[in-house]
Formats: sequence, structure tokens, C-alpha cells
Amino acid sequence: IKTQHGIVQAVRGVSFYLEEQETLAIVGESGSGKSISVKSIMGLLPKNGRITEGSIMFKGNDLAKFTEHQMQKVRGSDISMIFQDPMTSLNPTMTVGKQIMDVLNEHRYDMSREKKKERAIELLSLVGISSPEARFSQYPHQLSGGMRQRVVIAIALACDPQILIADEPTTALDVTIQAQILDLLRDLQKRIKTSIIM
Repeated sequence: IKTQHGIVQAVRGVSFYLEEQETLAIVGESGSGKSISVKSIMGLLPKNGRITEGSIMFKGNDLAKFTEHQMQKVRGSDISMIFQDPMTSLNPTMTVGKQIMDVLNEHRYDMSREKKKERAIELLSLVGISSPEARFSQYPHQLSGGMRQRVVIAIALACDPQILIADEPTTALDVTIQAQILDLLRDLQKRIKTSIIM
């Protein structure tokens, strides 16, 4: 990462392998490079950040060499990410249903608008949100923190990704809700057969 004081090596010497339907936990103290490591997989480094060596192999391709256009096709469809704070992950001016449908619009050209709406409601139900048809038309501020995080998970799962990256998905939630979200991720992993990096 380029800074005013020169180049900072945010992450170095990191190596891991993720099997199909496996959960991999990356553990380290605050500032050790966990988030920047997983954001590099998604091609979501800050503007002043870049990968200078190493590779990120996925389905026989090195994601580290992908252009932004190529990464847009991978991001959200093959690999999805759940971010730390659901309030900053969701657009406050859009209904939660529209935000789920946006991911489908980006990657699922084969689906009609009606099918996309059906899929969005199905996803809200899948992540344990009651009255999903009614919630579809609500805005993020109308939902509790736990429900917002469930919506963020629904968005991440919209295109059945092979890898789900959960960057401290329970940080902003109270302890009871944290346990529910972790149980939900475990349950979803069995159902949709995805691999998870936490």
C-alpha cells in the first residue's frame, strides 16, 4: 500500500488452501491483515493498494492477474463477501428487495424480472427473515441489526457462490444475534454447499 511515507507491506507470506464445502477461519490480532487478505481475493483493495507478488488461484485461473472487468464477473457470482457492518453495506435509499435484485440483474441475464423477485423473496426466507414478501419492500432502517445482517447474507448468496467470504460478520451485533448468524451460516453452508472463509 502506497502511503506518504513510502510503501507499506500490509500482508506478506500468507498462504492457505480452501477445499469445496470447507470452512476456513483466518485468525489474527487487529491490524494483522485479515481483511486486506480477503479483500485481495475479491479484487477490492484500496486505490493505493496492489498485489506485487504471489497468486490467488481459483478454478485454474489466477485472480491476481484479472482486470477489473473480469473481476466484476467473478464478484457476486462465484465469490461473494459479507462485510462487517450491515448498516454501511446496505444502501439506505433502496428497498432490501431491490438491493438483492441488483445482484441478480448484474449476473443472471437468463432470469425474468418476476423470477428475480421470486428469488429475492426466497433468499429472504432462506436466511430466516419472517414475512419475506413484506420485508422485500422495506428499507434497511426499518429492520433490526440482526435482520440487516441477514439481508446482507441474502445478497451475498443471490447467485449461489462457490466461496462465501465473511469478514467478521457479527462484529456490530449483540452476542445473542451473533450466535444466530453463525448458526445460520453453518446451516446455509450445508444447504447450498458453499465454502466459507471467515
